[in-house]
Amino acid sequence: MEHIPIPTAAEGPLVWSDEWLLGYGPLDHRHEEFVARLDELQRAPDEVLPIALDAMLEHLEAHFGEEDRWMEESAFPPRQCHVDEHAAVLRSAAEVRSLLLQGEVEPCRRFADALEHWFPGHATHLDSALAHWMCKAKLGGKPVVLRRRS
Repeated sequence: MEHIPIPTAAEGPLVWSDEWLLGYGPLDHRHEEFVARLDELQRAPDEVLPIALDAMLEHLEAHFGEEDRWMEESAFPPRQCHVDEHAAVLRSAAEVRSLLLQGEVEPCRRFADALEHWFPGHATHLDSALAHWMCKAKLGGKPVVLRRRS
């Protein structure tokens, strides 16, 4: 499995680049959207934080729902672990939304930071395997990834 550079806290927030490409276009597109929604959530002033969180929730539901369908429809062997991780993130997001609606901003800020630290490992390990599986199922081979120099 190819190593994807994971930014550390000292390097700053996630920024989309070709280094994040996994080689399955629909998944790469979802990941690019995820990074954009996360940036919006992390930068949102308190007064628009509920709007930014709702946008992230909408994205996560669509993103994870699509991946979960791909795994189910293609009989992806290690799907249960992947599906369970998606469900855990969605449960956390729902809890954070409930707290935010009660005026508690800090759990939302911590959730956004947690997503920033969670995503690289999830993409590198679980989504990379799914990208390989989907390319093999649809195209008969492993993904080919062309990256521009950063």
